[in-house]
Amino acid sequence: MSLQGKHVAILGIGRSGRAAASLALREGASVSAWDQVGPSAFIGLAKEVEVHAFTDAAAGEQCVCDLLIVSPGIDTYGPLVAAFSKQAGQVIGEVEFAARYYHGKIIGITGTNGKTTTTDIVSKILSHAGLGGPACGNYGVPLAEIVMQPNHPEAIALELSSFQLETIHQLRPDVAVWLNFAADHMDRYTSLEIYRAAKMRIFENQSEADVAIVRKGENLPQPKARVIEFSTEHASTFWFSDGHTIYRDGNAWMNMEQHTHLRGMHNAENAMAACAACEMLGIPAATIGQALLGYSPLAHRCELIRTLDGVEYLNDSKATNLHALESALRSQTKPVVLIAGGKDKGLDYRELVPLLQSKVIAAVTFGQIARPLAEVFRSATACDAVSTLADAVPLARSLAPSGATVLLSPGTSSFDQFSGYEQRGNHFRDLVNQLI
Repeated sequence: MSLQGKHVAILGIGRSGRAAASLALREGASVSAWDQVGPSAFIGLAKEVEVHAFTDAAAGEQCVCDLLIVSPGIDTYGPLVAAFSKQAGQVIGEVEFAARYYHGKIIGITGTNGKTTTTDIVSKILSHAGLGGPACGNYGVPLAEIVMQPNHPEAIALELSSFQLETIHQLRPDVAVWLNFAADHMDRYTSLEIYRAAKMRIFENQSEADVAIVRKGENLPQPKARVIEFSTEHASTFWFSDGHTIYRDGNAWMNMEQHTHLRGMHNAENAMAACAACEMLGIPAATIGQALLGYSPLAHRCELIRTLDGVEYLNDSKATNLHALESALRSQTKPVVLIAGGKDKGLDYRELVPLLQSKVIAAVTFGQIARPLAEVFRSATACDAVSTLADAVPLARSLAPSGATVLLSPGTSSFDQFSGYEQRGNHFRDLVNQLI
């Protein structure tokens, strides 16, 4: 793809936009950068980049370019992109753009939940196998930054959000991973079908020579690629787990609790998907197993903090919506004392009641939503409402018998009491480590 003498317009000047601008300059293009923010946000761009602050649709209609690269944070189907597209030769995203200059193997990962953990595991395995394997895309660094390196890694772990998949044309993962699908991002998509169609584009350019790693029961159209399934429900699949042991081809292959810090059914699914994907690149199963020894999940994603008096404490502060809370609960194999709450976002938690009845022996709610959330939860289990997370942790401890799990999975955002889910999760970690 030659950009000599071409004009590339970058819409959205976050990290991925900056990386795309640098790559376009390297390839000989003239580059302009456009964003709705003020001039200070453009500081640090190469002097060759033409800067357009406080941009709007009217300015977009005047922009003539050969290639428009759109940030995933900007609605592909919104009025701003529509305006810029009028005189653009082609509209793509940074991932699609950078992939045209990357010639190694790609493991692409998508799904509503678990993408980042799976991408991180794939990255660890690829690195252990000597293939490089940096995490990039929606998690890690922009792919364009990888492409700009003097020596490209032989393989990459590429997390792909639905927003990024909207703007692909040629991107073809050698191995495409589909973890799961649930309603999300309905503030951006007008229907669940449109959201699903965006995610399914991960398979669009694959051929019979490629591989699709798919959770059994997802009811996807048959991809062109060879399909490998994983499951926590169907023991006949090549990769199966009961939430404790991972089985490969019917044989016990790894005990997650003895060999890793991963916990729960959903992390078993993430691990199986990652292992299956890496094996399809020719990495031996033994090497994959070695890479996972001692592996800890990313912070705030069902992160095991400690085991005290036979009770595990899990930090799932990243669960900032109803679907993430549901996923965390479904994954648990031990009785749960649930800590939930935070900002009141007007969500309807009544659909959780059957799951609470089957998984949760007691609950503690906190924050702005504590009392209304407790009213819902009490129809399924014993529940106490408190003011703060500092009040919730010792109370949860007193309710948890040996063999149980205390799970912080708030199910909503943290902005009533914290700056973000990270601060909330860090506070929970500190509180748990102070227990004696």
